[in-house]
Amino acid sequence: MISISSEQFKITAPVKINQLPTVFPLEESSRKIVNHLKKTRKKLGGLQNTLYAHGKYAVLVCFQAMDTGGKDSLIREVFKDFNVRGVVNHSFKSPSAKELRHNYLWRHFVALPERGKYAVFNRTHYENVLITRVHPEYILAENIPGIESVNDINAAFWEKRFEQINQFEKTIADNGTIILKFFLNISKEEQKHRLLRRLDKPNKNWKFSPGDLKERKLWDTYMKCYEDIFNKTSKPHAPWYSIPADDKNTARMLVANILLEEMQKYTDIVEPELPDKLKAQIPDYIKQLEND
Repeated sequence: MISISSEQFKITAPVKINQLPTVFPLEESSRKIVNHLKKTRKKLGGLQNTLYAHGKYAVLVCFQAMDTGGKDSLIREVFKDFNVRGVVNHSFKSPSAKELRHNYLWRHFVALPERGKYAVFNRTHYENVLITRVHPEYILAENIPGIESVNDINAAFWEKRFEQINQFEKTIADNGTIILKFFLNISKEEQKHRLLRRLDKPNKNWKFSPGDLKERKLWDTYMKCYEDIFNKTSKPHAPWYSIPADDKNTARMLVANILLEEMQKYTDIVEPELPDKLKAQIPDYIKQLEND
């Protein structure tokens, strides 16, 4: 398998989204790629246990993609060997009536991981500068002072939101949350194939909605919004990674590899040691149990 580094996929400078690859040939069979993923996720599971015991960092893993991008299955496969007590998956849908009575970041704030745990955001706070930007009429449901019609939602409004999201991420990063953001980058052609498979397979029909085709017609608009997101919000403390995702096994392996590489950089995350006084008593505790 060819050498892979997280830096190959990290967005560290302004990008053009049409130049980001959707395919990444690993020069290995699917079986070998899956086996590599299994080994990697076991290592991640071990690191997660150490993170939990250490209790000083939290990890926020964010996933964004176009429809059919493969987020659900990737999350299932990459986090399969995690202890369930240490990871929580949040899938953000349209905001509820209660959520709309708070500011747009509130529901993401309350879902943040506590120290020692992972949170996975399946769709994220970036929907607030993505789908709402493609469909600005959705902003009206937030009942924001001074926003009475779509005409009140101008470029300055979106720039303010980008600034607020950057501040949100900087605040939680400064307080011990490790942030890793992944865009599963599929081609428009691959999306077409996946939508057709949903229609061809009866057990997949439930995933299809006519709205998928309406959103597909807005592909170019979505791509422009994603490009702005990457260029305005990929920061050293909260980087974006663009993952070639036309092949699902490759995307899963790349995400797992990046997670492992990045988490291994935190060499201060170690299991706590017992106090010397308690350690000295271990032989006695063993003897008590053996004689029980």
